[in-house]
Amino acid sequence: MFQSIKCKIQNFGRFLSNIMMPNISIFIAWGIMSALFAPLGWKPNTVLAELISPMIFYLLPILIGYTGGRIIGGERGGIIGSITTIGMIANTKIPMLLGGMVAGILGGWIIKNFDSLVKDKIKNGFEMLVNNFSISIIGILLTIISFFFIGPYIEWISTSIGYLLKIIIHYNLLPFIAIIIEPAKIFFLNNTINHGIFSPLGLQDILDNKNSIFFLIESNPGPGLGVLLACFFLGKDKSSKSAGGAAIIQFLGGVHEVYFPYVLMNPKFLLSLILGSMTNIFILVCFQGGLIGAVSPGSILAILAMTKKDFYCINIFSIFASFIISFLTSIILLKFIDDKNKKFFKSSKKVVNSSWLEDYGDKPDCFFKNINTIAVACDAGMGSSAIGASILRKKIRKKNLTYIAISNVSIHSIPKNIDMVITHKNLTSRAKEYAPHSKHISLVNFLDNMFYDFLVDKLIENKNVDNNQKSINKNNIDEKDQLKTLFRLSKDNIFLNQCAENKEQAIKIVGKYLVDQGYVKNDYIDAMLEREKITSTWLGEHIALPHGTIKSKDAILKTGIVFCQFPKGVRFGDNINDIAYLVIGIAAKNNEHIMVVSKITNALDNQEIIHKLSKTKHVEDVLSYLNI
Repeated sequence: MFQSIKCKIQNFGRFLSNIMMPNISIFIAWGIMSALFAPLGWKPNTVLAELISPMIFYLLPILIGYTGGRIIGGERGGIIGSITTIGMIANTKIPMLLGGMVAGILGGWIIKNFDSLVKDKIKNGFEMLVNNFSISIIGILLTIISFFFIGPYIEWISTSIGYLLKIIIHYNLLPFIAIIIEPAKIFFLNNTINHGIFSPLGLQDILDNKNSIFFLIESNPGPGLGVLLACFFLGKDKSSKSAGGAAIIQFLGGVHEVYFPYVLMNPKFLLSLILGSMTNIFILVCFQGGLIGAVSPGSILAILAMTKKDFYCINIFSIFASFIISFLTSIILLKFIDDKNKKFFKSSKKVVNSSWLEDYGDKPDCFFKNINTIAVACDAGMGSSAIGASILRKKIRKKNLTYIAISNVSIHSIPKNIDMVITHKNLTSRAKEYAPHSKHISLVNFLDNMFYDFLVDKLIENKNVDNNQKSINKNNIDEKDQLKTLFRLSKDNIFLNQCAENKEQAIKIVGKYLVDQGYVKNDYIDAMLEREKITSTWLGEHIALPHGTIKSKDAILKTGIVFCQFPKGVRFGDNINDIAYLVIGIAAKNNEHIMVVSKITNALDNQEIIHKLSKTKHVEDVLSYLNI
């Protein structure tokens, strides 16, 4: 029950932060301009100061509305979200950042459902007409609704929240919010709190004040730095040695996630974080400190850049004081714990470095085979995952495993066809939702070098050389000749002038030809349809490459492809205009399809070629361009 609630909170928080984070650079640009050109800035300029207000009242809300709509309904949803946001802006007197979120979500949801309703019901040739007029008409209706109803209601909510916060600040109750914030951060809700809650509140608050305290509550690196340095100086285990490097990354790089594992190892450190954060907030309230814009990442350098003239002493003092309180509290917790907890710390090497070993050390060799792509994922995809991916990438290069591609991504952006996903153990359940067919490894610390060494050793032991490549090495046949053998196109597997009402019917046609050519069994057709449900095989540029799932390998008799032309087109993608004219069915017993996809995309890199092949009536034309 608790895990389910936690997962739902994380998903909702991730959704809010995903709306805000792509626009953080605009927040920063607005903050820098305010620091420079506002009346109390470093270089006051009445002309350039005129640029500041439109950014917060128009640019930011519209971009937020677009981002929210795009997440829900793609590019069309983004456009609808932007149009809807205009209605709120026109009838309110505060920055509609919350309004942009609502507008984007509402617009994206409506256009997504509209597209699902008319899917496969639009006559050929009318796609663009329906596409453009649907956005226009729905956009007008939503703009009117947002102008008269949604905008004023959100303005009332924002004003009420602002009034409530003023009461809390007036009675010096704001520091107690640290009791909620710090534990929430440890469960990877830091981006949600900062960008989904405090950034909108801060931008509204700054209209009435010289700066805003809300920008420096979650982003303060002081408490985390205190915990890390206490572990570095007093920790007795090997894992504590990494705390020094983590402190540098956290304080200068702004990646707060690096101290989360140390707190999860010993939850008593939450007391250090809470007391440190309360100290920071208390000083900021007393001396009216704060920043002029959102900070991302929470680096001391970014904080100084967002500090207004005459406020450096206050902000630096609040951060330093929070660090001292957190550091001293952590020392007390480390130095005066009982013998039982000392044993815990001595064995923390196992907690940090070897928890994954119990789960994966005895895994069968097949778990580490066929790994070509690895994604290191965290909540935002830009902090701890970037560090972990960098460490793993260096070790991969050092061992000359150049065929493995390493990337860092956010949880919601994990490619469904990725081979292996590495995440923090608290995020693994969410990662499996986005990549259910990938191999997942959970760890506790993204700085865990022992884990990456273990993984690289396993990959070396089970070096991913497919049967095709082994055959090439054994017989001294180069890759090009081998591909020609496996994927040779002849007149017998080119089928022109095919017709299908939808992509399912097109896949069945392509699958039947694969069966007729002796490449696959009949069961493979169902696997192709199943693959399309998991993730679309729409390649873009009017090309689709349907193939079966990983589990369907047994249904493949031999490797091969068939080329099918659909002159009237078949909708394969999510959008109305995602029409495929060339549908190429693939049956690969191993991983040869990766190479053949690359060859096909290289051969079809010209719109004229694609157009010609989609209309040609001569098989020889296809052979001339796709002579792989």
